[in-house]
Amino acid sequence: MKIFFLLTFSTIFLTSFEQASASAHYDKILTHSRIRARDQGPNVCALQQVMGTKKKYFSTCRNWYQGAICGKKATVLYECCPGYMKMDGMRGCPAVAPIDHVYGTLGIVGATSTQQYSDMSKLREEIEGRGSFTFFAPSNEAWEQLSSEIHRNLVDNVNIELYNALHHHMINKRMLTKDLKNGMTLVSMYNGQKLLINHYPNGVVTVNCARVIHGNQIATNGVVHVIDRVLTPVGNTIQDFIEVEDDLSSLRAAAITSDVLDILGRPGHYTLFAPTNEAFESLPRGILERIMGDKVASEALVKFHILNTLQCSEAIMGGAVYETLEGNTLEVGCDGETLTVNGVKMVKRKDIVTSNGVIHLIDKVLIPDSAKQVIELGGAQQTTFTDLVAQLGLASSLRPEGQYTLLAPLNGAFSDDTLQMDQRLLKTILQNHIIKVKIGLNELYNGQELETIGGKLLRVFVYRTAVCVENSCMVRGSKEGRNGFIHVFRQIIKPAEKTLHEMLRNDKRFSVFLSLVKAADLDDVLSRPGEWTLFVPTNDAFKGLTDDDKDILIRDKNALRNILLYHLTQGVFIGSGFEPGVTNILKTIQGGKLYLKTVNDTLLVNELKARESDLMATNGVIHVIDKLLYPADLPVGNDQLLTILKKLIKYIQIKFVRDSTFKEIPLTFYKPVIKTYTKIIDGRPVEVTEKKVTEERIIQGPEIKYTRITAGGSDNEEKIKKFLEEEVTKVTKFIEGDGHLLEDEEIKRLLQGAGTEYTKVTKVIEGEPQIIEREIKKVHLEEAPVRKVQANKRTQGGSTRRRTRLAYS
Repeated sequence: MKIFFLLTFSTIFLTSFEQASASAHYDKILTHSRIRARDQGPNVCALQQVMGTKKKYFSTCRNWYQGAICGKKATVLYECCPGYMKMDGMRGCPAVAPIDHVYGTLGIVGATSTQQYSDMSKLREEIEGRGSFTFFAPSNEAWEQLSSEIHRNLVDNVNIELYNALHHHMINKRMLTKDLKNGMTLVSMYNGQKLLINHYPNGVVTVNCARVIHGNQIATNGVVHVIDRVLTPVGNTIQDFIEVEDDLSSLRAAAITSDVLDILGRPGHYTLFAPTNEAFESLPRGILERIMGDKVASEALVKFHILNTLQCSEAIMGGAVYETLEGNTLEVGCDGETLTVNGVKMVKRKDIVTSNGVIHLIDKVLIPDSAKQVIELGGAQQTTFTDLVAQLGLASSLRPEGQYTLLAPLNGAFSDDTLQMDQRLLKTILQNHIIKVKIGLNELYNGQELETIGGKLLRVFVYRTAVCVENSCMVRGSKEGRNGFIHVFRQIIKPAEKTLHEMLRNDKRFSVFLSLVKAADLDDVLSRPGEWTLFVPTNDAFKGLTDDDKDILIRDKNALRNILLYHLTQGVFIGSGFEPGVTNILKTIQGGKLYLKTVNDTLLVNELKARESDLMATNGVIHVIDKLLYPADLPVGNDQLLTILKKLIKYIQIKFVRDSTFKEIPLTFYKPVIKTYTKIIDGRPVEVTEKKVTEERIIQGPEIKYTRITAGGSDNEEKIKKFLEEEVTKVTKFIEGDGHLLEDEEIKRLLQGAGTEYTKVTKVIEGEPQIIEREIKKVHLEEAPVRKVQANKRTQGGSTRRRTRLAYS
């Protein structure tokens, strides 16, 4: 029971402390000011005064160490903290200020104009008498800033107008700054008029947006807080103000169209940045008409100008970010006496206080991303891309009612050579940066394929700290518009066109490496669909290698495979996808480890600099190196091989253990690419398993024509749906020596089969008297209603490959 009591008491105490603490920002900042001025003597506070003005602040740490407020340099002043005073011949402020009634306290704090008007209006007797009052007393400068017309009306009718105005600054109980909580509404002593209190984390306390500049001066019958402006009565809501203000008729029309105006008539604590009619007129006519004709866009536009918090101008001492009703944020700051929005001076009139918030009039319309067309989302760093899209006629194809995703490279990604190329080629490049559907950053996943408006499929690679599409990785700055997303990329995206094997074959720099790959029977692996990262040494890496040395390497196929497969890893790893400066460990097919990291945009492989990186292939990526890689922990047991490797590898010490042998690496590590996904067919979800199959047609003469088809399993042969040869009369099908003749009707049934998609690439191979036509077919192996299915058990090393040969006659 005692423990329960202690826990309950502790909870109540801590909760009370937190609530008190949360509403005492002014007092905390004041305490910090005392600490900063402790060298000046007791009870001295340090303030900052904005140069060229009389504005003084008890500053936050941020403003103090910056030495500036609202971007303007601030000088340091030392004054007696509220409630204390100096004594002749003594340091600091050792004496307590005398305590007097409210009227006398007005003189103590220097609010002599308010004291004088209290005399004139016959208020003096009341605030000298019995009671408990809080007086928000305008400073002398505040009275001077009052318009001459209002000031004259008050002084000409002191018994009614001035008396009522002063009563509007008073409440009928004592309220210290710690009692003035954010969002509180107090009732003044004049006609029940409201006083809106805001107590901000930076220590600023406002009353109807007037800042308390000297608080908590205790009186015998209350407390005095000096404020920086004269308060005017608050009666209307923000909605009421918009409905009667002629200069806001365009905003009023937009708010009515979007059904937002009623929100601004409800109780709350709003801040409205209200664009004037002139601001709306400055918008391009087409953009304004489009937004106003789209209810979703117009609602987003209006809500983007509304904060769900009340932000008085005097509370803003630096930049801060606030969420709007639209969901995105605005940065509200200040530049001297002027408010800024998103870094731009645009506020014409500030602090129009209403019963449910405050209005700041601005001379620009703020358009949120959600109301923009996707092509309008490009920022200053993507202008080259957006300009080219417009110039080459692609912008017109981005229909307002469509859904798109733009993959926008930074301006620096476009070299002079790129900009000067044939416009048809440039247009094709840009088409590869426009996706047919709207895809946000959180919808992208590894292995995803995105179809461009040019018909290309782009692969997505997701890493720990990066998302990449083909060879290019994203940078911060993704935005969502009305009809799509825009994502920002470091480089121009280059879709892969060739396999790893084709890239090696077409680049003379890799001829030695390719010959070794062929000798090790690995060229087939690099030709088939898959996801590989290949580190390719150039011919320079093999300098000093004689024909005899090469023959020795080739004869020991097991050793050669170990060396070559140390250059190959499963998965596609883009150099720019690695976190800079962090070592990434990749396991190779050989079994050893590679250590990769990027330093100054250069890829290091086992601390060796890559000469070139991110060369994309349809089945992986190539990183070019100028040294042969070898696992440092793998011993060599053959003297001849050790001699050869020492010729080629000088950056590490190769271990020698006599008679040690390399482990055998069977080619079972390769598995066909199989993808399973769900699609909707005839209104029902169907699970589809997709396998990529390679077909080659070899044409060696005008009369001999045949197609060799390689598939991954015997149960899939009947599911290959299409044949390329159109003029077929008879087809003899041989499966492992057992063949039969297919008649024309059987062929037609095969050709009419559904569920197969294919692409066709024709390549001429130099030095060989033949043309190879390769198809990468996506064969749907399974189409069944979605259900839980037990995975098929597979033997180690995968299923046995079967080879099917079809001969045409």
